Amino acid sequence: MNSLAEPGKWEKLFWPVLVSLLLLALWYYGVRWTGTNVFPSPLEVEKGMAQLIQQNILWADIGDSLRRVAIGFGAAAILGIPLGLTCGWYPALNQVVNPVIQILRPISPIAWIPVAIIFFGVGDNAAIFLIFLGAFFPILVACADGVSNVPSVCRRVGRNFGLSASQLLAKVVFPAALPRIIAGLRIALGIAWLVVVAAEMVAVESGLGYLVIDSRNSGKRYDLVVAAMLLIGVIGLALDMGFRRLQKVRSVRWGFRSAS
Repeated sequence: MNSLAEPGKWEKLFWPVLVSLLLLALWYYGVRWTGTNVFPSPLEVEKGMAQLIQQNILWADIGDSLRRVAIGFGAAAILGIPLGLTCGWYPALNQVVNPVIQILRPISPIAWIPVAIIFFGVGDNAAIFLIFLGAFFPILVACADGVSNVPSVCRRVGRNFGLSASQLLAKVVFPAALPRIIAGLRIALGIAWLVVVAAEMVAVESGLGYLVIDSRNSGKRYDLVVAAMLLIGVIGLALDMGFRRLQKVRSVRWGFRSAS
């Protein structure tokens, strides 16, 4: 039963690689079968990517995108985590600010692009602001929900041991809420990576998003467009895998055990 539920190590690698190869084959033969001169084949995309690497363009664009995400996401985490913990710790405060949060949270960061350009102009600051907005609310809500959903028995045990309010929050409530917080950070990072691509298409002149739109507008280089799209997906996968590994750390999973 366990072997059916949990695939072996070789299966975890074999099946994704097999599916990827099948998709590449389908892509290659689909281009050949249609005879299109617009959509590139995998080999053409590979050549375009090699050209970008030789011209020292690709690594610079990847670095710019990651830098913007790191700054915007980092600022959202630094501000969102303590605010979320505070809202979850004080239910009365959460009732006051929650309506405002629920009004602002559904607004797509893309809708803020004109406002960001008015406030910050065309450049890094506008893109970072949009990334911050996209990541801030998922982090805030995840932290508040994580704290408010900690089992009451954990709080009572902490008080019985004579912990002060700050000690209870730091040593009991925060570790118990950590899995939800990490999950919120994971979601927020995915949103931040989506937003940076959109923001770079309109607000800056570097990064993978700019590479997509610039390759489309400058000579209709769809091989470079697809190359940038694939890189966006691969980097997004790597970032998500990093957070998934973090969720498996024993100290993080303590919260799941305490909740059960």
